[in-house]
Amino acid sequence: MLTSRTFVKRTRAGAVVKVVREHYLRDDIACGAAACRLCCGSGSGSAPGLEARPSGPASSLCPGPHFLLPDTNLLLHQIDILEDPVIKNVIVLQTVLQEVRHRSAPVYKRIRDVIQNPEKHFYSFTNEHHRETYIEQNRGETSNDRNDRAIRVAVKWYNEHLKKTEDEDKIQVILLTNDRSNKEKALEEGITAYTCEEYIKSLTANPELVDRLACVSDEGKEIESGKVIFPEHIPLSKLQQGIKSGIYLQGTYRANRENYLEATVWVHGDAEENKEIIIQGLKHLNRAIHEDVVAVELLAKDEWVAPSSVVLQDDGQNEEDIENEEEKENILKTSVNKDMLRPTGRVVGIIKRNWRPYCGMLSKSQIKEARRHLFTPADRRIPRIRIETRQADTLEGQRIIVAIDGWPRNSRYPNGHFVKNLGSAGDKETETEVLLLEHDVPHQAFSQAVLSFLPKMPWSITEEDMKHREDLRHLSVCSVDPPGCTDIDDALHCREIGNGNLEVGVHIADVSHFIRPGNALDEESVKRGTTVYLCEKRIDMVPELLSSNLCSLRSNVDRLAFSCIWEMNHKAEILKTRFTKSIINSKASLTYAEAQMRIDSATMNDDITVSLRGLNKLAKVLKKKRIDNGALTLASPEVRFHMDSETHDPIDLQTKELKETNSMVEEFMLLANISVAQKIYDEFPEFALLRKHPAPPPSNYDILVKAAKSKNLEIRTDSAKALAESLDKAESPTFPYLNTLLRILTTRCMMQAVYFCSGMDNDFHHYGLASPIYTHFTSPIRRYADIIVHRLLAVAIGADSTYPELTDKHKLAEMCKNLNYRHKMAQYAQRASVAFHTQLFFKTKGVVNEDAYILFVRKNAIVVLIPKYGLEGTVFFEEKDKPTPKLEYNSEVPSLTVEGITFHVFDKVKVNITLDDSNIQHQKMRMVLVEPKIPGNYMPASVSAETSSKDEPEKKKKK
Repeated sequence: MLTSRTFVKRTRAGAVVKVVREHYLRDDIACGAAACRLCCGSGSGSAPGLEARPSGPASSLCPGPHFLLPDTNLLLHQIDILEDPVIKNVIVLQTVLQEVRHRSAPVYKRIRDVIQNPEKHFYSFTNEHHRETYIEQNRGETSNDRNDRAIRVAVKWYNEHLKKTEDEDKIQVILLTNDRSNKEKALEEGITAYTCEEYIKSLTANPELVDRLACVSDEGKEIESGKVIFPEHIPLSKLQQGIKSGIYLQGTYRANRENYLEATVWVHGDAEENKEIIIQGLKHLNRAIHEDVVAVELLAKDEWVAPSSVVLQDDGQNEEDIENEEEKENILKTSVNKDMLRPTGRVVGIIKRNWRPYCGMLSKSQIKEARRHLFTPADRRIPRIRIETRQADTLEGQRIIVAIDGWPRNSRYPNGHFVKNLGSAGDKETETEVLLLEHDVPHQAFSQAVLSFLPKMPWSITEEDMKHREDLRHLSVCSVDPPGCTDIDDALHCREIGNGNLEVGVHIADVSHFIRPGNALDEESVKRGTTVYLCEKRIDMVPELLSSNLCSLRSNVDRLAFSCIWEMNHKAEILKTRFTKSIINSKASLTYAEAQMRIDSATMNDDITVSLRGLNKLAKVLKKKRIDNGALTLASPEVRFHMDSETHDPIDLQTKELKETNSMVEEFMLLANISVAQKIYDEFPEFALLRKHPAPPPSNYDILVKAAKSKNLEIRTDSAKALAESLDKAESPTFPYLNTLLRILTTRCMMQAVYFCSGMDNDFHHYGLASPIYTHFTSPIRRYADIIVHRLLAVAIGADSTYPELTDKHKLAEMCKNLNYRHKMAQYAQRASVAFHTQLFFKTKGVVNEDAYILFVRKNAIVVLIPKYGLEGTVFFEEKDKPTPKLEYNSEVPSLTVEGITFHVFDKVKVNITLDDSNIQHQKMRMVLVEPKIPGNYMPASVSAETSSKDEPEKKKKK
């Protein structure tokens, strides 16, 4: 059956055209119920369908067998309830799915995953194409009202349809809606309908489900009553008009981890002069949450402020007590140099909420038998969340997940609901799970659909493979990696050829041979984006069969590779470059230390050792050329843990030692990446996936320049070359560690390196490497960007065929956005893992006194680095309920004077380090100043310490 709708519309050119929309209706769409003989129990596609005898929970409201059918708002707001294993046999209408897809991509993905889960028995019914459930929109009827009517029509049809089955116990279909009007109309039409709360509370055997109910009213709006604290948000339609006219600015809200009363909004678009807007004070923050897209109104220039140097944590116990906030806001308003003032604004509305489930702990109410409690997120940028739960005693001391439902104007904190209990706080497995969830690292086991695309074992290289590859198994190829590395994705060789020149090869695992475009394995790899290396765990981007076996260039086995081979003279000048798919057989899998030992040995002269010496000699020349060109040599205090073989707890902690061989491998990886970047850009100027490192804005260097000046040193920042040269000259005979500190601080000034599509950008320069073009080719086992680069290079040399997405610059740009996000999150997760293991180490170590250097000074604290442990932390000079010493902060020098003793950046101090586990939610390293001693009986407070591992612009992989 066909229905059609005809209408006319005007084109951009002004012409009037007739449009006919056809809508096909069918009468053979199955209801999905296994008990239905009319439909032969068939589902749609591969969906599992509804059970013959619904095995859902016992309900006091509807004791008979029943299916549930939620409307759109209920599905959007109560997805946590629907995902619970208890809830089964749910009909999801096409009408509802389409609305959800339009309104919330994350919820849409979650409900699609639930529908695909055979244990849940959710069924997607295409009511919009069923002859008996499709309805036309009436004249004067809104789309929302039409969709509500379509949902009621579908419920009535289901109930009539299921009555026709021969089963004695007729199955009833129940409408779940929180919309008062929709429920009233349903009841008038003879449909059984309940609110989500009514139904969940009727499940007497599952009282814990009540905690998972989202706290929203019948229209999905926030419940409000009582004293108003925050200004009203301007409606979205008015915000969009205001943004268009320039009254408001749109941007991403970034909460301040160190000061909960301050945030910045990064403005979208070309408003360069207002790229970053400061927001200060509770009312100006106006219920925005980290990563929300907000509308901001700029304040008058005489109301502009400077970024705060005060560290403030939200330590309030009373959820509605805001009297303290005004006092704290006054602390922010100190007189500052006019040059330090920045554009300042206030949040006037929310354009898009970017809420996610949050990990943290319950702060149990002191009121006996209270049901309302505050949840404290692990991420300090997220405000506390008010939840209702009857399980407070059980959840105390546990890591839990909570979702936000809304933030009324009358509440100091947002409302939310309990989602899941992860386990005991402090437990290593629980904390690792929290760490991965908080940094949005996909870490579930690979699905059967993904694993089905792996090669069948035993695997071997076929004659067909040999036809299209160069056989390089005769070469003395070896790999050099950190100890314990199993995902070996690069190997090298160097040999003298007949004309006296050198042949140098970088051979990279040919991962793209195994991962073909568009299949489930490929889709999972691009979603993960990167392998994540934690202290004692690796979250692979690709299944282990590939990462540690078939793609890993292990010694003495034949492996498929993609080779970049140069002919060079002894001055490391490239004479020829070629790329080829190849087969290699690595003759040795060495660690950096083993490779260094061979190079330094007076007795070893085998082919591998000779190759390594040739590579090392060339690498030194290449490095000198790079540095002469303006490449930066930066520093970051990275640490290595030694684990107990039985408990897997850290028993020693030391900074990583880099050898010549680290630099040797790095130089050839950089050279291969640059050579491949040029090749794919020459071949695909619009579609090359490249990597750039933007030059930092001059203001980023302020702290570095001022800090160096305080030590009578000049740091020039007008170019990367000037910066590199001035860093090389910044030496102090009496203070040898000063140069390292300057390089660590310089790393903090850098921008993040990012992937981009060449056809969507015109700035290709890599600032840190001083290279006009760059990409990632050398680590396809652990980075998806490298797989795309391999595919592009394979097409460029005629070794593989292209596919549509590979030459779609818009899709490549979207992919780059995801890869940049995944890499950033992986970096943060790695740092968090180091911080957690550092706490475990100091838990058994006890009290330690160590030398430290000041990296930053704040208005009420100093941030110090302890080189021995690569540990960074803050020493506070203010503490709640204790007398505050006299503090004088000078932002120009910069310096902080405490009771007459002045602290400058890079000053050496001695601190006392202990683990403070008094707050199990935020265990922290307690740092107290030991030398110099502050006059009087004052003892400074503790603060969290975290390892610093800011990435250098590009480094050899960390495994």
